[in-house]
Amino acid sequence: MANANLNRRLEALEVRRICVIKPSALGDVVQSLPLLPVLHERFPNARIDWVINQELADLLSGHPHLDELLLFHRRGTARQYLHLLHELRDRQFDLVFDLQGLMRSGLMAAATGAPLRVGLETSREGAGFACHLTIPQTGKAIPAFQRYWRIAEELGVGNRPPQTIVHTTDSDRAWATSELRGLSGPILAIHPGARWMTKRWPVEKFAVVANKAMRQYGFSVVILGSKNEMPVANELQTLLQGFVSRKTVLNLTGKTTLKQLTAVLSAVDVVLTNDSGPMHLAAGLGTSVLGVFTCTSPAISGPPGEQHELVATQVSCAASYKKQCPHSGRTHLCCMDELSTERVCAALVRLIEKRRLHTRVA
Repeated sequence: MANANLNRRLEALEVRRICVIKPSALGDVVQSLPLLPVLHERFPNARIDWVINQELADLLSGHPHLDELLLFHRRGTARQYLHLLHELRDRQFDLVFDLQGLMRSGLMAAATGAPLRVGLETSREGAGFACHLTIPQTGKAIPAFQRYWRIAEELGVGNRPPQTIVHTTDSDRAWATSELRGLSGPILAIHPGARWMTKRWPVEKFAVVANKAMRQYGFSVVILGSKNEMPVANELQTLLQGFVSRKTVLNLTGKTTLKQLTAVLSAVDVVLTNDSGPMHLAAGLGTSVLGVFTCTSPAISGPPGEQHELVATQVSCAASYKKQCPHSGRTHLCCMDELSTERVCAALVRLIEKRRLHTRVA
């Protein structure tokens, strides 16, 4: 649809119920969370609901500016999807934001029948036809976090600092404190996994960087990830324990809920990670990130802020966003070899110097 001024369209609309459609993925949901405080500020009397993948619902539960979560079952039945569409229609939303921009989310937006439905320029699969207007300057060339924040700017509340709120309970924080209690010195959290094979920097290279952090700067290490990332996490744990046998390595992979993961990421000093959901969650919480980028671009997909260090490969196909390597033979996954441990270690040193973490080493 043609671009139009959002505030002008809102002048003739009484907004009582708002729906945000952003089911996945973890990193994208985290980067869109700062919209909730500004939506609440702009529409203080409106009810705000969110369509979220069932497996990510824990991340949003208890948010002070959310009224209800509408669950989308990614591998659900046709009946479950139709039930969700009926729920969306029955809520009688006045304003809908489709931040996913896929055919299924476009159908969700259309099902609401809302008088004002808003999308982004990254919409595909025909999702844009379900929206009345598209927010300008939200194309693929715009950094992901800025695409979502453009909505705040169009609403006239983009001048406030973005705020990522994830509600954690006393129990979640106590669990994290208990688990991390045995670690000494500053804590380096490592997430060595990623959903795409082209994002997964080799585990032995993570081990080299972590070894430097442990030996030279006195870090302890906690390894994080989902249950299906346990093999790579266990391999990393074995490598690190072989390098620095006297230093504690805590492996929490597959053992955390999203809220417990949030509590852990809030408590550590630095997160070393591939381009992933936990990277964005850590950055949103204010924790310094050392990000490794192979097939994606740190300028487009990385977190904002000078408190982070983002290192990218420099091969010709860098930032191709391909889930499978386009090369074969000797050049297959050449980005992994080109992105050296020396460059990432140098970034680690810069990050430590910026944070002055060395002053905290006993």
